[in-house]
Amino acid sequence: MTFSALILLSTAFFSQIAPAAAADSQVSVMGVWRVDTDRLPMAPEARPKSVTITFSDGGDGRLRTKVEIIDPTGAPLQAEGVTPLDGTPTAVPPNFEADMSATTSPRPEVLIMQLANQGHPVSTRIYAVNPDNESMIETVAYFNAEGQPALRKNYFSRVR
Repeated sequence: MTFSALILLSTAFFSQIAPAAAADSQVSVMGVWRVDTDRLPMAPEARPKSVTITFSDGGDGRLRTKVEIIDPTGAPLQAEGVTPLDGTPTAVPPNFEADMSATTSPRPEVLIMQLANQGHPVSTRIYAVNPDNESMIETVAYFNAEGQPALRKNYFSRVR
């Protein structure tokens, strides 16, 4: 084999590896995320000590979501559910916030989740992972105590 043929063959081989490596490092909501409690829009004494959310493959086009909170008093709270990613309303084990969820992911780095409790809307949550794949912003749309639409942002860092 000539030297130029070897270089051509090597170039063809390595050009196929690069796209595969890029696909493996695709920006995605999947993983474990921790909220920056210092940035929560509430009084410091009302803030939870920690909030961790895990998004993982629930099989058959479904998403498994697990939320673990340590409240300001140190008490643990947990919510977990598996929902299809096609937006179908799905019952989840009742928890501190919801008993029904609908989720969809229009792109790997975006997740939209609608929550309800006892037949009433609770909030819509939009998770958007930043291009660094290490930080994420959750935008929460809800109705405040006065019945007005409201938005808040929560800032997350990837744990793994």
